Amino acid sequence: MCREAAYTKTDRDLFPVPPSNNAPNHGDAMNQTSETPLLPGMKPVLELLRTDPQRIDLVFCKKGLRTRDAQDVQQLCRQSGVRFSLVDQAALDRLCREAAQQNGNDAAPLNHQGVVARLTATDFRDLADVLQAAAEAPLPLVVALDQVQDPGNVGTLCRTLYALGGAGVILPRHNSAYLGPAAHRAAAGALERLPVARVTNLAQAIRAIKEQNVFVYCADLGGAPLEKTDLSGPVALVLGSEGKGVSPLARKLCDGAVSLSMAGRGTGVDSFNVSVAAGIILYEIARQRR
Repeated sequence: MCREAAYTKTDRDLFPVPPSNNAPNHGDAMNQTSETPLLPGMKPVLELLRTDPQRIDLVFCKKGLRTRDAQDVQQLCRQSGVRFSLVDQAALDRLCREAAQQNGNDAAPLNHQGVVARLTATDFRDLADVLQAAAEAPLPLVVALDQVQDPGNVGTLCRTLYALGGAGVILPRHNSAYLGPAAHRAAAGALERLPVARVTNLAQAIRAIKEQNVFVYCADLGGAPLEKTDLSGPVALVLGSEGKGVSPLARKLCDGAVSLSMAGRGTGVDSFNVSVAAGIILYEIARQRR
């Protein structure tokens, strides 16, 4: 027999759901993100999609499942801008089994009924909140990440930005790193303190930043040398993935570009890790503002 789809106390023990963005945090925030938070089951996922879709990062749906509820899940994902991925039954079983074991329960995995939601492990803020933080931060600098998908790199970058007094980070909803356990470990507490906004359209976010009379720079191999660029005024920084760099549209919207001098050009080692590049650029921005 199929077990009831209701979200029972046992389910909560196996797959702890972090508090909503409006819930108070009574305790160590890192404990809430020590493992990837998952929500299995058709009815629980449908309910969360209807009531609070911002708390869902990604929905895993069983391939070939064509029930009415399964179709509703995918339709609600589209309407809410929530990503979903079609996977096979074995992948869903493994996901639930590993999550149960990580939470200290070796019992059989829950009957996910063909749907598992991966929940956000970060308290995302509105873009307006991040821009407001820039007006109050010791270093009034916002960093926008364009398709940077490695959680460790994002976490390390956030740690550096927070240590220098930066204002916040902007991520596009799609093609960005999942800010789960790996990102939180690399950030060493910075993600609990640094405002992070997740936006549907990065280009619109860049335009909104420019409307605040902030100059937006990106890191690009064809940019001006960092050490020769005046970054002492109100600035924002856009960083792209190591493989593709900043997207053409984002590059076009930026007011300028900076590059890092490297001795290894032509040797095959001709680029910096994105978190390393960020650290160098962020430190130079902070130095120029002293």
